[in-house]
Amino acid sequence: MLNEKISYQIIRSQRKTMSLEIKSDGQIIVRAPLRLSQVRIRRFVEQKQEWILKNLEKIQKREVQRETVPGLSKEERTRLQQEACRKIPERTAYFAGKIGVSYGRITLRQQKTRWGSCSANGNLNFNWLLILAPPEVLDYVVVHELCHRRQMNHSQAFWNEVSAVLPGYKEQKKWLKDNGWKLMELGMQESK
Repeated sequence: MLNEKISYQIIRSQRKTMSLEIKSDGQIIVRAPLRLSQVRIRRFVEQKQEWILKNLEKIQKREVQRETVPGLSKEERTRLQQEACRKIPERTAYFAGKIGVSYGRITLRQQKTRWGSCSANGNLNFNWLLILAPPEVLDYVVVHELCHRRQMNHSQAFWNEVSAVLPGYKEQKKWLKDNGWKLMELGMQESK
């Protein structure tokens, strides 16, 4: 039986499978094939309700914690951005040599949802807020993006490349998943 806390929006399209998404505001989206019955969709949500409730609880905890995240002053922001402009290219050059890859331009931005990206022509983008993460987490994102110079996907071969450079990368990946939102929040707020 479906928990009454769970309400969801259905988005139908020309797809063959169903998927479930929980937005950062707690909104639940079910993506479903055009002709799939409401009964099958409801059954799918019922099967996933333990996962849904666990993730809704995480979102509620984050909301409570979010209220306690301080902002950065203009001076702190400027200092940290300058540090990021020095440190991130330095770490990128170091790991590119270790991995044996080249790259194009490095751009630092403040993105809302991404820590880094690698374009097909080798340009790298990093979120400057990475400078607030532990150094090994910054290194993980740099290595992750540089490994896309060999594998432009997230296949097992890609993760093998990452693991060859950073055998304990899963720990940093988990840290970013658990704590990265705090850094994003910190970057969004400005203290007085």
